[in-house]
Amino acid sequence: MKYSFRNYIDKYLLYFLSAGIYFFTAINTNTIAQKIELGAGIGGFNYKGDIAPSQRIRFIKPAGSLFFRFNPNQALSLRAEIAGGIIGADDKHSDDPFQLARNKSFTTRIFEGSAVAEYNFLNFQERRFAVNWSPYLFGGIGYSKFDPKVQSNPYKTSTFTLPYGVGIKYQVRRPWNIGIEYGARKTFTDFLDDLGGKPVATDKLIQGDPSLKDNYYYLRLSVTYTFYKIVCP
Repeated sequence: MKYSFRNYIDKYLLYFLSAGIYFFTAINTNTIAQKIELGAGIGGFNYKGDIAPSQRIRFIKPAGSLFFRFNPNQALSLRAEIAGGIIGADDKHSDDPFQLARNKSFTTRIFEGSAVAEYNFLNFQERRFAVNWSPYLFGGIGYSKFDPKVQSNPYKTSTFTLPYGVGIKYQVRRPWNIGIEYGARKTFTDFLDDLGGKPVATDKLIQGDPSLKDNYYYLRLSVTYTFYKIVCP
């Protein structure tokens, strides 16, 4: 029963995170001219872990996302996002003799849901005839599912994440906006690459570094459409 309950949480928590932005909007029902954006992004995931101790362009894999953004004021934006893509890496591209001897590789799909807050440095205003753009910082919480499907040893294939990063948004022509964003996903797992956990064998070639967690990164271009809604007090 305990195992079934955990699986239930894993399956539905992504939906709860994606819907979380709704509660932010509910507390602003007296706001005039609320602004809501729907957007889509395309870009790439990049992994960092035992097989790729540093980020490498070679290992960038395709990724995409859909998101909902609510702008309660000029400086703050709240966003819920669902993203999916692929991460992977291969020891054979390393200069490290240990990694070459290990000759490990992996590929896995990743699906994530997140809720983040964005701080706009230039008070993005969405004015009709203004040239609007702003750099921003973002941070929040997320949840990811993955499954390298190589080892026979069981381990949890989901993790909470802490997404954070930077971006730039630009209003091309009302109501259309474009943006570019780069963000990290700090995870709480060492199994994105199928190497991790406590050592279970004397053969170091089949083990990862249990002291380091795996992370991944998302670089994307996005397009959003803004809805202008008047709410009566």
